[in-house]
This record gives sequence, structure tokens and C-alpha cells, in this order.
Amino acid sequence: MAAETEIRTFLCRSDNIGVLIRDPVSGACAAIDVPEAGPVLKALDETGWRLTDILVTHRHGDHVEGIPAVKRATGARVVAPAKAGNAVPDVDVTVGEGDTVQVGGLTAQVWETPGHCADHVTYWFEEAGLVCSGDTLFTLGCGRVMESPPETLWRSLRRFEHLPDATRVFSGHDYVLSNARFALAAEPDNRDLLARKAEAERAKAEGRFLIPSTMGDERATNPFLRASLPTLAKSVDLAPGTDPEAVFVALRAWKDRF
Repeated sequence: MAAETEIRTFLCRSDNIGVLIRDPVSGACAAIDVPEAGPVLKALDETGWRLTDILVTHRHGDHVEGIPAVKRATGARVVAPAKAGNAVPDVDVTVGEGDTVQVGGLTAQVWETPGHCADHVTYWFEEAGLVCSGDTLFTLGCGRVMESPPETLWRSLRRFEHLPDATRVFSGHDYVLSNARFALAAEPDNRDLLARKAEAERAKAEGRFLIPSTMGDERATNPFLRASLPTLAKSVDLAPGTDPEAVFVALRAWKDRF
């Protein structure tokens, strides 16, 4: 039986999520983004893991500003979206749609998932059963649209549809409680969502956060993945049977005002 991939999650800045992913066979270890150097280096010190790779989801400062210090301390290889240009510091390798990245014996497929920003990529570790979605897909939510029409983000979110329910989703921020409030405004009778919000409140009280989520949980509770449902169309004053893309656009606009 193959050894299970090792994961460490921790808070960076005020609400960014740091993630370390380690292949226990080779000892190779990747950080998903470096929002802040201190927490990443602390997590490495606490685990005794050796950082070999930094996998960047997108160029925004709150995801990359800690890279120079962490690279100096560890010598890790920096992998970043080709479309980010020179906005990511200290890049060694650039990637785009269809590429793969090796972290020891772990393989990540690279998806281009624009919408939040034009250069955004997602890392899908199929064999490990986890996906690093950055600011595209959040627990109970999705990223804010910043550099494209909202339809672009909808198409990116649809990339996640084929993933198994057990897939763990590591997103870039802990926005769970605010996302839960919006999700309940859109779908107040969703019992799974009510339970998920209660779970998130317990986690916060205990100093935890609901990241990772799973694709099964997101399908059951995330309104932005449920735009094909008549209840979600009704919540944005659209007729049942309205194209899910149009429902998503209306939901995203509502969330921006919420």
C-alpha cells in the first residue's frame, strides 16, 4: 500500500492559508504559494520537512510576497504560471495548461483557471486525491472576478466538476463564515449548508478552519457550483431552467454587493 501524502495547513497574514504537501517516500515537499515567509518557515521547522518546491497559483502579492525569503532559506524551486510574466519573484520554471509538475513521486496536473485573474492556475494531484485551487474555488464560495468577464470564472469552476467527491480542496483563503452567510441567503433551506455553517462556527471557536473541504461537500453546499438548480435561479429572480452560466453571473454579482 502506497504511503499517504502528508499535508500541513496553517494561517498566513490575516486569512491566507499556507499549505505544505510532502511525498513521504522521497521526502520532497512543496509549498502552495508563499503568502508570508514566517509561517511557512515555522511550519517547516516544526515538521522537520525539507522544502523542495514552491508551486504558485497566481501572481497577486498576498500569494507571492514571501517567496524570496523562503527561497533564500531553502533553495526551493519556484514554479509559476507562464502568464504571470515577471510578476512572480525568483521563478525557475513556468507552466501552463496541460503541463505536469513533479514533487518527488507526486504528480500535479496544471490547469489554467482564469477568472479571479488572467494568469491563475490550479494544481490537481490526482493520485493523492487533492486539488490546490488558490483563489478560484473556496470552501462554500469562489474568487472575486477581477480581470475577465464572470463567464470566464464559471468556465474555470466547471473544470472541477469531474473530480471525485473525496477529493480534498485546498483553497487560498479562509473566507468560510462569510461565504456561509451568503450561501444561506441564496439557499436558506439547504440542510447540508446549515450543518456546514455550524461546523465552521465550531471550527473557528476551536481555532481551526474548514480547509481542506471536499468536492462532495462543495457540490452539496457551494452555491457557485449549484447554479443549475431551480432554487438558485429563483434566489436571483431568474426563471427555472435559466442557463446555469447566467445564474452564476447573477450570483457572483450579488455576492459582490453582499
